[in-house]
Amino acid sequence: MVSFLTTSMTVWAVAITITLSIAFLGASKAVADPGCQDAEVIGPKMITDICWSCIFPLRVAGVNISGGGGSIPDGAVKSPLCMCDDNQGVAHPGVTTSMWEPARLVEFQRVPGCSSVLNGTRFPFDRMNQGHHGEAVYDGGDSSFTHYHYYTYPIMQMLDMFVKQTCNPDGFMDLDIMYLSELDPTWNNDELAFFTNPESAAVANPVATLACTADAVSSTAGKPIKELFWCAGSWGNIYPLSGNQNGGKGVIRDTSLLSTRVLAALHRRGLAHGTMGRNAMCGGNIEPTLPKTQYKFTMLHPVPETESSHVIGESTLTWGLGRTIPAIGQDPIYMIWRWNDCCNL
Repeated sequence: MVSFLTTSMTVWAVAITITLSIAFLGASKAVADPGCQDAEVIGPKMITDICWSCIFPLRVAGVNISGGGGSIPDGAVKSPLCMCDDNQGVAHPGVTTSMWEPARLVEFQRVPGCSSVLNGTRFPFDRMNQGHHGEAVYDGGDSSFTHYHYYTYPIMQMLDMFVKQTCNPDGFMDLDIMYLSELDPTWNNDELAFFTNPESAAVANPVATLACTADAVSSTAGKPIKELFWCAGSWGNIYPLSGNQNGGKGVIRDTSLLSTRVLAALHRRGLAHGTMGRNAMCGGNIEPTLPKTQYKFTMLHPVPETESSHVIGESTLTWGLGRTIPAIGQDPIYMIWRWNDCCNL
């Protein structure tokens, strides 16, 4: 009971600190703006709207200790023992531990500067580059564009659950903003995005596009094909790594594809790390190409997924029906899960 109260106090202390920090920095909150919603992420939803069963399976020394259920991604470490060097270069033996870890949040907003994660806070960006979902002619036709904000959200470290500090691949311990698309000129310009990812020219052809059909089928079965790095299964093509899309396919499918583009862009820039496989056992490593099988998602807002998760490219028909609310719930927030292989010393 004491441990539970201590944990609760820690969570609320983190929430209060974040809120006061935002106020101190002078961020404005548009209470009367219907386009900027409060997702109430900082609060009870930190517990109630998370798919806790999605953590499983837990693996220790190569053995599942959580029973059946769950899935282990291709490329995960299978060996029971491992070894890592300390700060002095001395090798120490350890035991392999692996699990799905809720680590990041990404939100998509039509209103520039709106942060539903931070309780409806509005950052001082003008609305010249307003986003749209593109579901009607008056709303941009078939094209769509949304901004994104990328947050660290190591909820298990914040609640002091399961994960040791030595198994924290990038060292983040609390909710923090990592990236704002409003500050990135490549997010609203396809040509600039191409120059930062020139390999997209090699897969901009009908044959490469046709290959994505196989990835769509495999992803819907829960197994993305990692070799097809340009495909996001049934969601579409990953390139270009910008926020523009043609042929609006609905809010859920469009933002799901954008969440994959976000991860691909941040991996290329070294802001997202590889946490799966033998090379990541002693800490996160640079993975310039998106490791698709390392990730899975759950929706956190507006209608949370609390019983299951979905992989990159999985058809929205299996998980996305009824996940938006007209007018007040069309700017989704996704929780990003990553498979964490760690050498527990």
